[in-house]
Amino acid sequence: MGFSKQEYWSGVPLPSPVFVWFRYKGLPCSEEAGALKRLKIYSCCIQLLESGDLQKEVASEITGLLMLEVHRFPGQLLVELANEFVSAINEGKLTNGKSLELLPVILTALGTKKENLTYGKGELSGEECKKQLINTLCSGRWDHQYVIQLTSMFKAVPLTTEEVEFVVEKVLKVFSKLNLQEIPPLVYQLLVLSSKGSRKRVLVGIIAFFNKLDQQHNEEQSGDEYLDLITVPLDELRHVEGTIILHIVFAIKLDFELGRELLRHLKATQQGDFSSICPFSIALLLSVTRIQRFEEQVFDFLKSSVIKNFKDLQLLQGSKYIQSLFPNECCISTMILEVVNNSVHSWDHVTQGLVEFGFILMDSYGPKKILDGKTAETSSGLSRMPNQHACKLGANILLETFKIHEMIRQEILEQVLNRVVTRASSPINHFLDLLSDIIKYSPLVLQSCSSKVTETFDYLSFLPVQTVQGLLKAVQPLLKVSMSIRDSLILVLRKAMFASQLDARKSAVAGFLLLLKNFKVLGSLSSSQCSQSIGVSQVHVDIHSRYNSVANETFCLEIMDSLKRCLGQQADVRLMLYEGFYDVLRRNSQLANSVMQTLLSQLKQFYEPEPDVLPPLKLEACILTQGDQVFLQEPLDYLLCCIQHCLAWYKSRVVPLQQEEEEEEEGFYQYLDDMLESITNRMIKSELEDFELDKSADFSQSTGIGIKNNICASLVMGICEVLIEYNFFISNFSKTKFETILSLFMCYKKLSDILNEKSGKGKTKMANRPTDSFLSMKFVSDLLTALFRDSTQSHEESLSVLRSSNEFMRYAVNVALMKVQQLKETGHVSGPDGQNPEKVFQNLCDITRVLLWRYTSIPTSVEESGKREKGKNISLLCLEGIQKILSAVQQFYQPKCHQFLKALDATDKEEEEEEVSVSERAAFQIRQFQRSLLNLLSSQEEDFKSKEALLLATVLTSLSKLLKPISAEFVQMLSWTSKICTENSCEDASFCKGMLSLLFNLHVSCKSPVGLLRDLSQDIHGLLGDIDEDVEVEKTNNFALVNLKTAAPTVCLLVLSKAEKVLEEVDWLITKLKGQANQKIIPEEASSQAALTNHPMEKTTIIQLGTLLTFFHELVQTALPSGSCVDTLLKDLGKMYTTLTALVKYYLQVYQPSTGIPKNMEKLVKLSGSHLTPLCYSFISYVQNKHSRSLKCTGEKEKTAAGPTAIARALRETKPIPNLIFAIEQYEKFLIHLSKRSKVNLMKHIKLSTSRDFKIKGNILDVVLRQEEDENEEGTASEHEGQNKEPAKKKRKKEMKCLS
Repeated sequence: MGFSKQEYWSGVPLPSPVFVWFRYKGLPCSEEAGALKRLKIYSCCIQLLESGDLQKEVASEITGLLMLEVHRFPGQLLVELANEFVSAINEGKLTNGKSLELLPVILTALGTKKENLTYGKGELSGEECKKQLINTLCSGRWDHQYVIQLTSMFKAVPLTTEEVEFVVEKVLKVFSKLNLQEIPPLVYQLLVLSSKGSRKRVLVGIIAFFNKLDQQHNEEQSGDEYLDLITVPLDELRHVEGTIILHIVFAIKLDFELGRELLRHLKATQQGDFSSICPFSIALLLSVTRIQRFEEQVFDFLKSSVIKNFKDLQLLQGSKYIQSLFPNECCISTMILEVVNNSVHSWDHVTQGLVEFGFILMDSYGPKKILDGKTAETSSGLSRMPNQHACKLGANILLETFKIHEMIRQEILEQVLNRVVTRASSPINHFLDLLSDIIKYSPLVLQSCSSKVTETFDYLSFLPVQTVQGLLKAVQPLLKVSMSIRDSLILVLRKAMFASQLDARKSAVAGFLLLLKNFKVLGSLSSSQCSQSIGVSQVHVDIHSRYNSVANETFCLEIMDSLKRCLGQQADVRLMLYEGFYDVLRRNSQLANSVMQTLLSQLKQFYEPEPDVLPPLKLEACILTQGDQVFLQEPLDYLLCCIQHCLAWYKSRVVPLQQEEEEEEEGFYQYLDDMLESITNRMIKSELEDFELDKSADFSQSTGIGIKNNICASLVMGICEVLIEYNFFISNFSKTKFETILSLFMCYKKLSDILNEKSGKGKTKMANRPTDSFLSMKFVSDLLTALFRDSTQSHEESLSVLRSSNEFMRYAVNVALMKVQQLKETGHVSGPDGQNPEKVFQNLCDITRVLLWRYTSIPTSVEESGKREKGKNISLLCLEGIQKILSAVQQFYQPKCHQFLKALDATDKEEEEEEVSVSERAAFQIRQFQRSLLNLLSSQEEDFKSKEALLLATVLTSLSKLLKPISAEFVQMLSWTSKICTENSCEDASFCKGMLSLLFNLHVSCKSPVGLLRDLSQDIHGLLGDIDEDVEVEKTNNFALVNLKTAAPTVCLLVLSKAEKVLEEVDWLITKLKGQANQKIIPEEASSQAALTNHPMEKTTIIQLGTLLTFFHELVQTALPSGSCVDTLLKDLGKMYTTLTALVKYYLQVYQPSTGIPKNMEKLVKLSGSHLTPLCYSFISYVQNKHSRSLKCTGEKEKTAAGPTAIARALRETKPIPNLIFAIEQYEKFLIHLSKRSKVNLMKHIKLSTSRDFKIKGNILDVVLRQEEDENEEGTASEHEGQNKEPAKKKRKKEMKCLS
């Protein structure tokens, strides 16, 4: 600049604002010399400001004066001044940045200059100079300490959209070079600047930066050995993120357009790969919900994102080829739970949104009530639907938030309890499970919310019994730590005991039983000796230190007295009591005396003490008659069942301990033993006539006598089952006892046979009786083991008694099947330990091991070669049991499959040196069933057992799911299944469908099934013939299982359903491609056509569609029978064209002249035009002509009655035709658009359709209009006659090759 400040200010100590002012006024800008001197003064003042020598007040005054004078400078001098600033900033010459306040004023003044100014080597207007200066400034290096000041500076400069983009991009690049603590103020300035434009870029940049930081931090944490090298402390990072979120929310409150831009951007990424959905952006969205205008929109977006992500993951799970394209698909549920964990760092602005979102997910996606009042079961396996996963995510969000945030706990608890009470008519198990988890986490903490819990108890009398049981089970840990809650509950239950509603009394019984189970009297057996202790392990309190054992005993005996009053109430109430007493006794053994005495006194009311009286029980006393109505008053079978189980447990657990000390309490259990023994002996001697239940008795449901006899028969059969189990338990393998068991069974069977005979079509109450049995699952397991596997020499003679009766063995296996079916339907089984998952699983393992041995040792063919008896083959029943158990294990015990397979291994080698994998164990079992199936297929045609073959196919399907797709065992299974389907011809449709479904499942696990679909379609075409009767189709015989009897509808409908699934997957891929195109993930700089052609997703999509096209090419020429096959094919063809249209739209979206259209896409279009569209029109004519002929035949046979029915059927079956025509025309429409845009004639192989009259047929109208308007009828008929001839062209079968 010529002069230094020392030279210029020589003789002056330091300039004052007044001095600067006078100097300025003495140098007018109208003269060039004056303007230059002013420039020198201005430059020296800037240097002085940067030097830091001036006092703060002086510096501020000088800055103000300099700002006022800027607009007086000529444009060229402003350019020089601005250039000096830009150079100083880029070269890092600024010392304190005070002079930067002048730069926005200079740039603003420069932008107002209209004349051309010299800039560089050319001349530019003031606005263009400003733009170049800003570009140069943003292209250079910024000192870290001035980044915030520079960003703030641009707020005061009028900027164009392009200039804002320069600045925003520069600031975002600087983020990574700053310290973490410097970022929040910078983000604040950036958000203020975004009001000028580039809102989306600002938000995207901030989200991407913090997403990258989070990923880096997670990677650093995952490598434990490098923990010392973590660059950013977690606590600091989370606090900075929280501050940034607050800044953005504040900015959105001031500028709603910023919020709208945020939602628009995130919704766009939702269609692609969720690239902008990350823990930071989710936390940001949850904070935005505090702004009322955006609350509903944000929650809707989050809901749709969660459910879409779960659906995507489900689709990925079911398709191997898509998994290969998306190996690391993001999981939004994991991100949301990460946000919950991050919220511990003072993210109070996020917490409320999390709670609301958790409840929204649970309310929206919880189990729904279906017609019969049951709810859809939610298994713990991977097959759960996306809705169930979303509901579980909501529960996890609330539980984790409850654990972390103390302030929000009461609100969460209140909302859960409110839903339990107010939504009692809907399924609320998910809320009860959440409540249970919350209380288990910390019952002591919840003492502060006791008032809300006790308030809920007031509604117990009005809630369904299942809800009450779930609620009380959930709050049980609280009862142990809070005397006031317990007392409130007891008061409510006592009132409910005398309520007029039956459900209220049942609820009272359920509540009292729960209290008895969990308030142990000192001296009772420990919890470890009981199979299931609800919540005890979660309560870290010594109960006996709070409530002493004497108080507990008094408390429990008081409850027992209350429960005894229930024995005079309805059968349902008594039944609940009998079902609950066993668990009470098992968990609170000191109550044995009281429980057993209560049961004994109740039994005495119905017991005939005289040893010669037959029958031994007063069944009449169990039935109540009121006028014409007959009711069960005493469920005597349940009473005896309860006594039998309690007695067995008492004798096995308590008596041995007492015998070690003293034998003084023999009384009641010995007395009960004697009574049961006497009942057994007299039941055997009793005839059905003694019960008045012989064949001549009335069992109809329309008369009082019939209903009474049904109830009596039910009681007798139940009592027989109870006595069978009791006698087996005490038998010690005595031959006499086993003969007794067989006699009891014969009594049971006689009654069962009579009921089955009398029930006719199964309309009676007893027709549904066999769905359950009084036999416990443990007993069924022991009985089957004894019948089929016990080879002990001393047991041979006695067991031969039972083994001699095939009917008894069949009965035992049937009961096992009932228990497994009950488990599949309800998630538990009846009887002792039926609600204990561990015990049930163990019983399943034992039963399966026995059934498997029986089936493989005595095949059905061997068993049937002996004498034939009524009823199912036992080996076949065993196979059915294995199939049901495998299904149940995969539904409820997925993580234990390895343990299950290990239990089936007959080798029983405890000390295995190396662990055998699940695949190897599953393969071992698979080989056994493969042998059985091969033997079955090699048998004579008349000996082929359809039911067994189908069961074997189902068992193989279940076991194949346990094989790893890359294992040698899986490859062997796939090749074996292919061989069976290829070489074995079987006309049984169900077996054919089972084996082909297995083949498809195996294919899908390792590759796409489109090749398999094409081969099967060729077989179907070859077998059923062509729609043109003059064409002879060459038979391919790819699969022998496909024959004239199985091709249609069985195989045809199967392949169409699989093709539909592939179309869904391709649709999903195209949607992903569109989403990625929106995000510019596909590289724009790709200059060659190969860039797009080689995109893996595009290539896969085109190959899938190409092969599917060949599949439809075959089926659309096939002479399919009318009905479901034609209807489904027409619908799927419409979906095929819709998918093709979506792909064409995608290429319209991403088309660039430099890349063009991929060659394989052109080939696909050509193939669709030459090999599918013309054939679709021919097939439509074939379908309509076929309907016309059938309608004509029907009309000739029976004009009046069959006419309307035939018309309705014809209309229903041709309904998909207009949709298909529309789909074809839409496809052609967008092809024309793409052809115009790409300058490639894609329509040269496609003949545009001109005839659209495929829905209205003249002959159908004739019948509808009842032959009115004869002239119009003739004209319409002749018109359609001409139309139908149009597509009738000769066609020959052409070779079709898949696109490669």
